[in-house]
Amino acid sequence: MSFDRYRKERPKIQMQFADLKRGLQSISAEEWAALPEVGDLVRRKGDKNSRFKDRFTAAPSIVTVGAGFGASVDAASGYATSIDPRMTGSLSTIDPSNANSGTITDLVQFGQGRNKVLGLKLDQMSDSVSGKSTVDPKGYLTDLNSVITKTDAEISDIKKARQLLRSVITTNPKHAPGWIAAARLEEVAQKIVAARELAAKGCEECPKSEDVWLESARLNSTENAKIILATAVRQIPTSVKIWLRAAALETDSKAKKRVLRRALEFIPNSVKIWKAAVSLEEDQEDARILLSRAVECVPLSTELWLALARLETYENAKKVLNKARESIPTSHEIWITAAKLEEQQGQIPERVDILIKNAVKVLSAKGSTIDREAWLKEAEACEGEGFVVTAQAIVKATIGMDVDDDDRLTTWLEDAESSVSRGCVATARAIFAHTLSMFPQEASVWRKAASLEKSHGTSASLEEILQRAVRYCPQAEVLWLMGAKEKWLSGDLMGAKGILEAAFEANPNSEQIWLAAIKLEVETHEYVRAQLLLQKARTKADTDRVWMKSVMLERQLGNFDKAIELVNQALAKFPTFGKLWLIKSQIEESQGNIVGARETLAKAVKAVPRSSSLNVTIWISTARLEERAGQLIKARAVLEKARLLNPKEPEVWLEAIRIESRAGNKAVSDALISKALQECPTSGLLWAEAILSESRPQRKARSKDALLKCENDPAVLVTVARLFWSEGKSDKARNWFARAVKVNPDLGDSWAWWLKFESVQEGDNSKSIQEVVDKCIAAEPHHGEKWQLFSKDMKNIGKSTEQILKLVAATLPSTV
Repeated sequence: MSFDRYRKERPKIQMQFADLKRGLQSISAEEWAALPEVGDLVRRKGDKNSRFKDRFTAAPSIVTVGAGFGASVDAASGYATSIDPRMTGSLSTIDPSNANSGTITDLVQFGQGRNKVLGLKLDQMSDSVSGKSTVDPKGYLTDLNSVITKTDAEISDIKKARQLLRSVITTNPKHAPGWIAAARLEEVAQKIVAARELAAKGCEECPKSEDVWLESARLNSTENAKIILATAVRQIPTSVKIWLRAAALETDSKAKKRVLRRALEFIPNSVKIWKAAVSLEEDQEDARILLSRAVECVPLSTELWLALARLETYENAKKVLNKARESIPTSHEIWITAAKLEEQQGQIPERVDILIKNAVKVLSAKGSTIDREAWLKEAEACEGEGFVVTAQAIVKATIGMDVDDDDRLTTWLEDAESSVSRGCVATARAIFAHTLSMFPQEASVWRKAASLEKSHGTSASLEEILQRAVRYCPQAEVLWLMGAKEKWLSGDLMGAKGILEAAFEANPNSEQIWLAAIKLEVETHEYVRAQLLLQKARTKADTDRVWMKSVMLERQLGNFDKAIELVNQALAKFPTFGKLWLIKSQIEESQGNIVGARETLAKAVKAVPRSSSLNVTIWISTARLEERAGQLIKARAVLEKARLLNPKEPEVWLEAIRIESRAGNKAVSDALISKALQECPTSGLLWAEAILSESRPQRKARSKDALLKCENDPAVLVTVARLFWSEGKSDKARNWFARAVKVNPDLGDSWAWWLKFESVQEGDNSKSIQEVVDKCIAAEPHHGEKWQLFSKDMKNIGKSTEQILKLVAATLPSTV
């Protein structure tokens, strides 16, 4: 019973439509066939456009004529009223509503029609009254591109600023900067007409403000600006800026002169207007007359007095400068100009000196505030203008001002170096001359002065200062040697010998002078005289270097027995001098006495203290001797012992790495590189070897690590330059080679690599090669692993720096 009640309250759908189904019994077959299908009322996915099958869009009512587009054209409007059915084109479509008719629509013609519409619109914008077009048809689109589109934020800022400035000029209309700011705001907003109106209103409200008038003139055209400035000078006749602006607007020279002379009637004491008026005068006499009147009107202007003096004759110029000194007693420029005038007339330097001394005295009495630094700047300015005597006179008179006696030497040397750095050689020379007059016994000052003459002077001036130097400092060996070297380089061998003979008299026991004299005899192939000098030197200057030079000369001459005898005597006196041990081992090895050379080096290792840099060299020489003798195991053992005794010496690690590389043990050499970099992480030699030991893809990353550890090491810089060279980046490679030789110009290997690079890139006769050679000769390098192999080879004794450089470069590879 409960289920029947439930079904009665909630019947099924088929039960709800049961009465309607019973009604279908009375429908006939024709009525049933006429019922519509359900699918016809639903849009299916595959037939989206079925509803628009019979919809068509009409063509525009106005179609322009273009290349046979219209079949008929309205004469009044110029528009086509129908489309020619015969037209054809490359782009065309068939009317889908009438596909069988063959009617074709040409889309190219529609594009031509669009251009025609644009032209008609431009024509409609022409002025029908004057007949002149208000728009340039050709530049129309270009002008559109030049329009600056502002963002919403900028527009908002402009509106806020406009509102703020409107409030300013409304509440305080006599405030000129407000009008100027408002006008410039409109100019930024590209509303030039509004900007001009605001500027004009500002001129009305603030007629005594020259800035408003100048702003208004700037915003207007040239003709309008002239009218505005004419009104301005009536309001403010004493404004220099307005008069100068008015003169600048004139294009004719006569008109400019007329404006400026009119200005001088109102402002006769304006220096700027007088200078502008004088600059327009083409005739020198007219300018002189104008300046004569100018100094009367403006007697306190130094510029006008000096300009007048320059236009006068010598006698009249002196009178003008005397009047100027009376008018402006505290002006140092007038005194300096007077000194220049005397120098220009060829007066003796003493007269210029007296004039500058009087100037300093008078100006100090008158209370002038010019200090010592300002005087030195004036001296450098005079030198720049070519008045060297005046510059030197200023230095003599003022270099000692406000300097304590204890600080004079240091201060003056700093002043000289500063002048040299600015290219003022004559000023620096004058400072050195005054310093030497006060400190004639200071050899360091003489050396600096001689270096200045060597770099910027002549050979005569250098010789003169060196002769004076040795008179005051006869014990300064370096000054004697500089003089002898300059004579030798100039080819005057007798003069060099004469200087050294005088040096012997002043310094009979000087090692440096003895060695210089011996070197001079060897260079001139006077070997007998050199042997006699060495024999005397060993008694009078009994030093290790003198004995070493004696051994080297006998070795050079082939007297090996005499050389061995001398080296044994020397080692008895100087057992800790490592070079003597090395020379002895080299002589013994060259004679085939490998056992003797091995014993000599074994004694040397014990005799030379570990603190000496030669101790490492002896260990390396021992290992190389064993390697050349075919005893590779002994060589390894020697280097192993050397590493234990000197764990922080990169040269020992490098030699061990290279021995393994030469033996073909790549794995062992790589392991040694890793250990070496742990012990010596900042060694450029080891990093350079590590870079070259890597494969090509890894070298760049390795070079970055090297530069982080030792950025300014020449070995790393040269290796990086070689990497750039291998990649074909010539400019970068050249820059890195230049950087390497700048860091350490004494390293000959860097110069040799640079020369090799230039010879491969540019050829043997290029200008760049000669530049590298010249710079190397000036640097005179003495160190470098490959450089010393050639420079100390007995076959190359006596060869020049250029010859050694080319020999080293010839042995270097052209690839990495």
